[in-house]
Order: sequence, then C-alpha cells, then structure tokens
Amino acid sequence: MTKVNRIQFLLPILSPLIAIASALIVGAILIIFAGANPITAYTALFQESLSTYFGFGNTLTKMTPLLFTSLGVLVALKAGQFNIGGEGQIYLGALGSTLIGLYVQGLPAIIHIPLALLAGFIFGAVWGWIPGYLKAVRGVNEVITTLLLNYIAINLISYLVQNPLKAPTAPSPYSPLIAKSAQLPIILPGSLAHAGIILALITAAILWILLVRSPLGYQITAVGFNPIAARYARMSVERTIMFVMALAGGLAGLAGATEVMGLKYRLFEQISPGYGFDAIAIAFLSRGNIGGVVLTSLFFAALRSGANVMQRSAGVPVTVVYAIQGLTVLFIAISLAVETRRNAKA
Repeated sequence: MTKVNRIQFLLPILSPLIAIASALIVGAILIIFAGANPITAYTALFQESLSTYFGFGNTLTKMTPLLFTSLGVLVALKAGQFNIGGEGQIYLGALGSTLIGLYVQGLPAIIHIPLALLAGFIFGAVWGWIPGYLKAVRGVNEVITTLLLNYIAINLISYLVQNPLKAPTAPSPYSPLIAKSAQLPIILPGSLAHAGIILALITAAILWILLVRSPLGYQITAVGFNPIAARYARMSVERTIMFVMALAGGLAGLAGATEVMGLKYRLFEQISPGYGFDAIAIAFLSRGNIGGVVLTSLFFAALRSGANVMQRSAGVPVTVVYAIQGLTVLFIAISLAVETRRNAKA
C-alpha cells in the first residue's frame, strides 16, 4: 500500500478523531472562560459516563436512540438523500410501540416485544416513506418535507398524550404504562441500560452487510453516486429512493420504540430531547462508515450522560457540552470542505 493510499484509507478514521480533539480543545478554552478547570471538568465528564457502573449504563441508554437514528441518516445519505426527519420518525416509532404495548394484551414477552418493535419500525418507515415518495415521484426536495414532517409528528404526539392517550389523573401529558410483557429487559442490573443497545449494535452489523456485501447495497451506493448512470444500468432510482427513506424512517422508529419499551415505559410529550438532530451530526462525522457511526454515537452519548455531573463537580454549564457537539460538526465540515477543494484541484 502506497503512502497516498494509506492516507486515503486512514482519512475516514482520522478526520472524526481530529474534529473531536479540536472541539475538545476549543471546549477547554470555553471552560477556562467560564472560570473552571478543563481537566477537572473533562475528568468528571468522561469518568462518570464511561468508567462508573451507573454512568456507563446511562451512556449506553442514550447511545441506543442515537445509534438507531444515525444509521437511518447514513443509509439515506448512501443513496444521496438527506433525511432531516429523524426526530419526527422517532416520535412515530414511539407511538407505534406504545399502541401495541397498551392495547395488545395477554401475549408472552417473546411475542409482545418483537411485535411492539415491529410496530415502531413500521410507523417510522411510513413517516420516512412519505418524503421518499414525494422526492422520487413528484420531485419534492426531501430536506423540506422531512423537516416539516418533524413538526407534524411532534404536534401529533402532543395532541395524543394530552387527549385520547393521556393517562387518567396524570399531572402532565403522558400515556399509561405499557404492558410489562412489552418492556425490554435491563442488561446491567441497577442501571438504566436495556437490551435496546444490543439490538442497535446487531442492526449496525446487519446494515454493514447490506451496504457493503450485498447487490442491494451496491445499487443504493450507485444511485447515490450517479443516479443517471444507475438508471442507464437499469436500476430503479425511484424505488431505491423510496426504499432507503422508508428504511431510514424505520431505523429511527426503532429508536423511539426502544425509548418507550426500555426506558420510559410510556409515551411522553417530549419523548426525544433532540436525538434526531444529533444523529445528523453523527452520520456526517462518520463519513459514511458504520463503525464510525457506532463510535461517534458513543462519544455523543457520553457527552450527554456526563454533562450534569460536570456541571455539579466543576461548575461548568451543560451548554458547554452542546457547544462541543456543535464545534465537532464545524470542524468535520471544514475538513470535508478542504478535502473537496483539494480533490477539485487534483
């Protein structure tokens, strides 16, 4: 392997690491301006989220929806589609699993859990298929439709939990508890970590096989790289677009389903704290690499998990964590711009 080939091979791995390191350095400067010690702050942040039993369990819990949704964004990007609707698809997936958990009773867990997960996937897939259809058949920009569908989904869930799905005597908008047979088991006793993270990692492995080792994955990549050439090769660009958008929505729907089934056990008005938008950053940081999605999801989850501890221990506002996330995206965008410009000159 030549030096140039070696650099090209390592670039998808090194770029996110450099972006994260740069963001942490700038974040350290912000922490100093806030009057705190960055070493103390980062020690509290990552020690709590990665090295303590409960903290690591909390990190895995937050990693689950991030991983599912970012995989959905990534598979859409492979076909040249920008799925900005992960947040809304999370809400619809949460609704689907809640309905099965509430209104389908008397089933053993071995049937009830897969059924609720399937409902979450289907609800999210339908929400993702809608902009896919509009793009493929009507030529409507998917960025606009997925973004607008987010607001429809969020407000739909808000209406449902305040009216027909609201638990009796509930002090705030949320549904009744789902059946115990529809709840995911805890994998680390005494923590919040549930089996959803195992499902997410298995899904990542299956998606890698689909995209890298299957004819369908080749077709998805071909459509994303050059839809005109793909159509000339007798590939159905329209069907591929609708498929990947439905798959992306289904994966985000599983994120919502696992939030309900593994963590909250009921449908809340604000079921997602912005996982769908974080997933966009994670997918871009990974540069199309599924292994990168897994690692970056873990990083973002660790930031979210340890943020409050950092605030209590070092007196650093939680907003610094969100600044670090934003800076990470900024630095990876800069690296992509530099790389594109260099390739254009070559």
